[in-house]
Amino acid sequence: MEDNNHLPEFGVGPLLIVPIVIATIVAILLSFLKIIPVYSIGQINLILTVIGVFLIILGAIFWISAVKKSDIDDNIRQNNLVTTGIYGYVRHPIYAAFLYAVTGVILILNNILLFVLPVIYWIILTIAMIKTEEKWLTDLYGKDYLDYSKKVNRFIPKVI
Repeated sequence: MEDNNHLPEFGVGPLLIVPIVIATIVAILLSFLKIIPVYSIGQINLILTVIGVFLIILGAIFWISAVKKSDIDDNIRQNNLVTTGIYGYVRHPIYAAFLYAVTGVILILNNILLFVLPVIYWIILTIAMIKTEEKWLTDLYGKDYLDYSKKVNRFIPKVI
């Protein structure tokens, strides 16, 4: 963090997202090259593809909503806690966007061995968010952020 009264513009995002994207690309290449075994579920391949495409589109929508529509960069510079728009559905929509997109790609590949990757990614992102950005946000906004975090999930929107 740059100082105690201001959030960093980029946070830990690049340090988390870049390795996740690289790991996914490596897993895809290893699957295509048959270096790792490919175990697929033939009967539901079309269903997994449809869900995968949906998740990729959802990830793109989340990213656009978080970065462009919410003007998150400007809000960070102005020290505003953003709780509206996509941030009213998930606390970390940019991370969620990448999580959804890589999960979608993995589902489209239909290799059961790769299905563990989104779970690992989710665990890593959750731990990283708790130890970094959520701590920063709590230190900066206090009760406002704690109340917000009780209402809004980290990566997956509440259905009810």
